[in-house]
Amino acid sequence: MSVITNKINSRKVENAVYDYSLPAGDGWMYELLPGQVLRIVDEEGNQAADTLFYDAEKPEDHYSALTTIAGQKNVYLTTGSILRAESGKELIEIVADTVGRHDTLGGACSAQSNTVRYAHDRLHMHNCRDNFMNQLAKHGENYTKRDLAPNINFFMNVPLTPEGGLSFEDGISGPGHYVEMKARCRTKVLISNCPQLNNPCSGFNPTPIRLLIWDQ
Repeated sequence: MSVITNKINSRKVENAVYDYSLPAGDGWMYELLPGQVLRIVDEEGNQAADTLFYDAEKPEDHYSALTTIAGQKNVYLTTGSILRAESGKELIEIVADTVGRHDTLGGACSAQSNTVRYAHDRLHMHNCRDNFMNQLAKHGENYTKRDLAPNINFFMNVPLTPEGGLSFEDGISGPGHYVEMKARCRTKVLISNCPQLNNPCSGFNPTPIRLLIWDQ
């Protein structure tokens, strides 16, 4: 799939049915109804929003990086990308994007990965996996740690190296940039507003993201 030209949408903030500023390091889970549109805004720039999606009617059918990448033949996400579940079901379509490229491969930070990537004294540091687990625990017994899958990192810059590896680099987003997506079905959205202080994905300074929802 060739990269689609960035698209800016004209939805007005004052018409949103939901508006919430998610603090740096916090988690969030919410159910989108078919046709509803979610906008994630990088309020100060260089933040990373680790995100997963679930079929609300079949929670075990979660977002699949493999199915999504294979379907669009591109490892990055932008306007026009269809985010698919493991079954192949279409969960979300990205309908507007002022950044142009979002990561599908870098995964979420965890206590364990912080020690492997950085140092053993980082074990105690807050991380996205814990945020995910806390939110899943709050939303009923249908979700367990088995429902955690490789996630999307909106706004995060993780280019592939010529050798096929990954490189965590400075973000390419900026203050007020956003990605906007429309639900294709009843979809649960799980976000960890990344608390990462160890790499430049958030400029070593995690900041809030803004979450807005429109009915269409």
